[in-house]
Amino acid sequence: MADDTCDLLCLDLPKAEALRQAGLEGPAAEQVAVHAAAFGDPTRVALAMALRGGGELCVCDLSWIVQRPEKAVSHHLRKMRTAGVVGSRRDGRMVMYGLTDTGDRLLAALVPGEVPA
Repeated sequence: MADDTCDLLCLDLPKAEALRQAGLEGPAAEQVAVHAAAFGDPTRVALAMALRGGGELCVCDLSWIVQRPEKAVSHHLRKMRTAGVVGSRRDGRMVMYGLTDTGDRLLAALVPGEVPA
């Protein structure tokens, strides 16, 4: 098995320090990780794709589209809403869901060949 470490310490200090200073840390890195994790499940990706194609949809529609129980869809949408990639609004007795701008941009980056809606 190949060893994934260098055998020689050859740090390019100016380059490494500049990249370290410019990198994401703390809360900013945490937020990126939360957004990315929102698409870390195949059902959530399918839900996001449905929302991208259909605009605002309710849980009933989404459940039918992704062929998952409504309770499972609600659970995934809650996680996605908490992560900030899906938004919701109440319309009478229904709750309508849609991708946020952040969710749409992230989905476009993750799904090759997709054109933003």
